[in-house]
Amino acid sequence: MNFLNLSVLGMFLYFPEDKSEYIPAGITCVIFLIAAIFTMRAIIKYSKKEELKTKKFEDEVTNRNRRLKDDSLS
Repeated sequence: MNFLNLSVLGMFLYFPEDKSEYIPAGITCVIFLIAAIFTMRAIIKYSKKEELKTKKFEDEVTNRNRRLKDDSLS
């Protein structure tokens, strides 16, 4: 069974004699890496904006509840 798995997976390995065939794969890899970095930075930036909005809303609710509690005690 193990030999069968190795022989099937071995069919997909390909190491070209002409190393210039690696150039398109390298370019594609770099393009996707750059796109992934920009996407991650955009997600972090958006997350920080949402965090600030949530913190502001939380402070408003806390202040409103504190005022209601103070008014009910008076």
